[in-house]
Amino acid sequence: MNIVLFHSTFGLRPAVRQAADRLRGAGHQVWTPDLFEGRTFDTVEEGMEHNESIGREELLKRAVLAAAPYSERGLVYAGFSLGASVAQTLALGDHRARGLLLLHGTSDLAPNAAVDDLPVQLHVAEPDPFETDDWLSAWYLQMGRAGADVEVYRYAGAGHLYTDPELPDYDAEAAEATWRTALGFLDTLQQDAQTGS
Repeated sequence: MNIVLFHSTFGLRPAVRQAADRLRGAGHQVWTPDLFEGRTFDTVEEGMEHNESIGREELLKRAVLAAAPYSERGLVYAGFSLGASVAQTLALGDHRARGLLLLHGTSDLAPNAAVDDLPVQLHVAEPDPFETDDWLSAWYLQMGRAGADVEVYRYAGAGHLYTDPELPDYDAEAAEATWRTALGFLDTLQQDAQTGS
C-alpha cells in the first residue's frame, strides 16, 4: 500500500521513522511528512505550544501539500496522536483514500463528512486522557454515520503514546500487539486493492 504517516506533537522523532521502516519491511511504500519543518520536542507541552503557534489551518495545509503528490495512487492515511487527527481529516476529504490507520488519536468530523465504506482502524490506550470513553463512543457513532467501517482496539494500562520506545508512555506488549494488528489490516487492504474490491 501507499501510506502517508504523520508524526505526533513531538515532531518527526526516530520512532516515526522506525515505524515507517517497519511498514516498508512489510512491503509498503511510506512517506513521513515533517509538518514541524525540522522541530522536535521532548514534552507534550512544548509540542502543543508549537502546534498552536502554527495553527490548525496551516498544519492541515502542510499535510495536504505533502500528501498531494501521492494521492492519485490511493493512499492509506496514518498518524500518531496529533498526526492521527491530521490523517483522519485528510482521509475523509479524499475520495481515493484506501484506508485510515489511527494510532493514539482521532479528530472531530465535519458535519457533512461522507465516505464509501472507508476501512478505519483505531489503536488507543485505555484509559487515555486525550481520548476519553465518552468522546470515543461519540466519535465511533459519527464515523459510522459518515460511512466508515471502523475497528477500535483498546490497550488497558498503556500510556497515551505507547508505541514510542523513547517516551515514558511506552508499553512494549501493547506496541507489538498494535503493530501485529495494524499490519494485518494493511495486508487486507492490499489484498482488496489487488482484487479490485
